Amino acid sequence: MSWPPNGWRVGVGCSSTETVCRRTRPEGVVVTPSSVFVTTFLAAAVEVIEMVIIVVGVGTVRGWRSTWLGSIAGLAVLVVLVLGFGTALTLVPIGALRLVVGALLLVFGLQWLKKGIRRVSVNGFRGMGTRTASADGIPDQGVDWTAFVLAFKGVLLEGLEITLIVISFGATAQAIPIAALGALVALVVVGGAGLLARGVVERIPRSALQLLVGTLLSSFGTFWAVEGLGVDWPGGDAAILALVAWYVLAAAGYIGLLRAGRLVAQEAR
Repeated sequence: MSWPPNGWRVGVGCSSTETVCRRTRPEGVVVTPSSVFVTTFLAAAVEVIEMVIIVVGVGTVRGWRSTWLGSIAGLAVLVVLVLGFGTALTLVPIGALRLVVGALLLVFGLQWLKKGIRRVSVNGFRGMGTRTASADGIPDQGVDWTAFVLAFKGVLLEGLEITLIVISFGATAQAIPIAALGALVALVVVGGAGLLARGVVERIPRSALQLLVGTLLSSFGTFWAVEGLGVDWPGGDAAILALVAWYVLAAAGYIGLLRAGRLVAQEAR
């Protein structure tokens, strides 16, 4: 989610970057508890959706044990930060964090996208059979640090953004408990839907799944890394959909080229 949200501006005496914002509204307009709840719920839901996509995608491709460990670790660090610093978290340089996390997601996303393109070009969208640890570079024992770090950073970054939303919306209306409740409900509802969708995702053929997850991670990574550099995307979060479309078209083009190359090689024999 772009920061500050649309309709908000940096408050007087605050930093010009990531800090507590207050909403500009016509005089006489009252912010009711229900409006605070709904607004916070919708804003937090966007961040939770991004979090769930990363966790479910990484867990399905790399395995769930290390993904859950990374998610729990990220949530634990977030709780410690919230309890320790409270509203001072609005001073966290979220832009720098977006840049680091976005770059990491982009690197791994492009690697998985490359593997997915190669596999789909050879096998199509049918299943890949039983996955072996050696084939995908996933350790048989111990922690898969790739899954752990991706889940950890995804949960921590999105969790911090949700916290900033709660503080900003809640402080403006002097209703932080209601704002926190809205964010919590968004986490439960969207997170629960994501867990229910886990079974559906796991039934996707391995080749198509790796292509899909690689596309999503690359799209989120590009979006966050550019935002971390201080560049505003046209259309805000909707730009993620445009990035997904771009990577899908690029992947389709590469798949077509690889298949054509194999056909030419076979005909030349």
